[in-house]
This record gives sequence, structure tokens and C-alpha cells, in this order.
Amino acid sequence: MDFNVMQILLDCGIILLSTKFVGMVTRKLGLPQVVGMIIAGLLIGPALFRGTAFPGLIHPTEIEMDVLKSFSQIGVVFILFSSGLETDFREMKRSGAAATCIALTGVFIPILFGTLVALLFMGGLSAAHDSEKLMNALFVGCILSATSVGITVETLRELGKLKTKIGTTVLSAAIIDDVIGIVVLSIITGLGGEGSIGLTLLRVLGFFVFTIVVGYLLRRGFQLMVKIYPHKRRTSIFAFAACFFFAYAAEEFFGIAAITGAYMAGLMLSGLGDSQFVDRKVIVSSYMFFTPMFFAYIGISADFSAFHWSSMLFVVSFVAAGIIGKIVGCSAAARCFKYDKHESLAVGFGMIARGEVALAVYATGSVLIAPQGGIDPLVATIFLIITSSILCPILLKFVFRGHQDAELAAATAHNVTISSEAIENVHHDIDSENVKSSS
Repeated sequence: MDFNVMQILLDCGIILLSTKFVGMVTRKLGLPQVVGMIIAGLLIGPALFRGTAFPGLIHPTEIEMDVLKSFSQIGVVFILFSSGLETDFREMKRSGAAATCIALTGVFIPILFGTLVALLFMGGLSAAHDSEKLMNALFVGCILSATSVGITVETLRELGKLKTKIGTTVLSAAIIDDVIGIVVLSIITGLGGEGSIGLTLLRVLGFFVFTIVVGYLLRRGFQLMVKIYPHKRRTSIFAFAACFFFAYAAEEFFGIAAITGAYMAGLMLSGLGDSQFVDRKVIVSSYMFFTPMFFAYIGISADFSAFHWSSMLFVVSFVAAGIIGKIVGCSAAARCFKYDKHESLAVGFGMIARGEVALAVYATGSVLIAPQGGIDPLVATIFLIITSSILCPILLKFVFRGHQDAELAAATAHNVTISSEAIENVHHDIDSENVKSSS
């Protein structure tokens, strides 16, 4: 199949204009721009128009789609690298236990819900006695474990909440969530006769050893470079290279998602001189091109050709299990760590987004998933990605607005109380003066 560079250039131009335009419209409507970018991908891609006379503004070939996917992956790597640079180490330490607990519940509750839903469509809970059906159901549940942190991070940044306690907790939990999800997937795969559980655990351990050792050397090298060349472009180039090397090593050597490696690279460089300077360069580079590619690709890559209305009930149940499972599990864990109602909901809403990791989980276990009982995991996963990607920023904005209103009401009540006390003090002083005058 031929590769048309000119067509890629045209597609990129259409993506940038459409994501910016629709993003501005959604922002005018009070919604985050990332929602508009995802919707733009749906509108310009072939997903909604396949089989009609109008094929969509963008209908890339398989090779061209791979190129757009590469741009998308670089975009999410930049998003996570920037997030690592902006992470407050002290706040991360304070939220470490909470983030771990949130990640654990954010993995196992959705897996439980997804497994139960799959079993119901395979003939009821009694289907669990059939080892093949149980394995299918566990894989379906495992698809729901992953969190797409890129969407949440960009939303939190847009709302000005990325550096807050909530932002740090959600980001830390999402990173831990992916690692736990990968381990659980490997265990289930091992039970199904594929892969090695022990090898996977060794790889996860090796990744964290690698991050600590190489990350320390990276941090020392960056400190030395900044001391010699402060606010120079070469420091940014050094940081960008470190980001790409960490992302590559995480996925290729340890089987951990590349975005986790990118985040760790940013984390190793956070809080140092010139970290903010590098972060500005990353944000500009990603915002101008790669970030719109990431969000638009979610919509452009959607494929509903295999969808049948007979499986719609399973799709709806699967999506509901994935979203409700994350909200219930993560919010409940946050409440256990003394987060208030709005903060707990923000944590739960921030963890619902799914993306490329969910598709990767499906691809890993698809050889062991036999369609039965009206179950179509691929189409259900696509629906989950689109629905959760749009709902996540909307719900986050809603809950943060409610939180701000509650804080404003509390502050107003506090000021009224102070004013009342001040008035009473004035009255008391006047009465005292009158008593003295009478005497």
C-alpha cells in the first residue's frame, strides 16, 4: 500500500483546524476543550459516516492511520512528561498511601463489575463454573481496569487543578493503576496459559529499580547542565531526549506503558532549576501539534463497522460497569483518607477515562475471548473509550464548580459570622461607654 505524504499533511491541517474550532465551541458552552477535540475526531473521521455517501473529511489508509497514531502516542507522552515536571514531590509523598489505595480499588472494583456483567450475558452467574467462560469473563473485566491519564491530566491543567492535592492524587493513582492493571492482566493471562506471572513481576520490579538508579543519574546530570547553561535550549533538548528514552525503555524492556516511563522522567526532573523553563517548552510543543492529534485520534480511530444492535444491551452494561466501578471504588477509597464529598467525587471522575491502554488490554487477551451470549468486547471497548473520554472532563468541571461554590458559601458564612461578632463587639463597647457616662 502506497504512503501519501501529501495526504498526511492535509489530514494534519484538517485535524488542527477542526480540533481548535470545536474546542473553542465547547469552551464557549462551558465544557473543557478536550471534549471538543474528541468530538472533532468523531466528526471528521469515518466512524459516523462509514457506509454513507460522505466518507468524512479524513479517511486515512492503514499506513496513514499508523502515522497519525504515532503522532498521537507522542502527544500523550508529552502530556505525561509535562505532568511529571509539574508534580510536587512533597504533595506526592503525602498522598502516596491514598493514591495506592485508590489505584487498588480502581482496578479491582471495575474488574469485579465487568466480570459479573460478562457472566450474566454468558448464561448467568452459574457460568462461572465453566472455566472457559470464567476466563472470558475475567478478560472482559480486566479491560475495565486501565485508566487513560492523558485526558484527565489535560482537563485538570485546563481547570487549573493539576498542581492541587486532588490533581496530584489522581495522577499518582492513575500511574499506579496502570502498573497494577498490567500485573493483574499478566496473572490472568498466565492462568489462561499465556505468559509468565513471575517474569511480569520481575519486570515491574526491574522498572522501578531502573527508574530510581537511572533517574538519579539523570537528575544529577540535569542539575550540572543547568548550572553551566541556565535557560538554554540545550537543557530542553536534554530533557526531551530523557523523556523519549524513559518511555522507550519502559515499554520495550519492562513491558510497562510508555506513558508511565515519560511521567517518571518528568518526575525525576521536577523541582529543579529550569524545570519550569523546560515544562513551558514541552507545553508549547505539544499544544501546537501533538496534543490535538492525541485527542482527535480517539475519535478518528473509532470503528463501528462490527457493531450489531443485538449486542447493544451488553455494550451499555459494559460501559456502565466501567464508569460506575471506577467512581464507586476510587471515591470510596478517597473518603477513607478524609477527602470531602466533592474531592472524593473528583478523584472518582478523574479515574473514569479509558484510552489506548484499554485497547491494548483487549488486544492482549483477544485470542482467549470467544464471542458468546451477544458479547462483543471490541465494540464495547470503543464505546467505553469514547463515552468515558467525553464524560470525564464534563464531570470534573461540574464537581470542581460545585466545590468552588461550596467554598464560596463557607467563606461567605464565615465572613457573616465575623461581621456579626464585630457588630456585637461594637454594641458592647457602646453600652460600656454609656454605663461609664451614667456613672
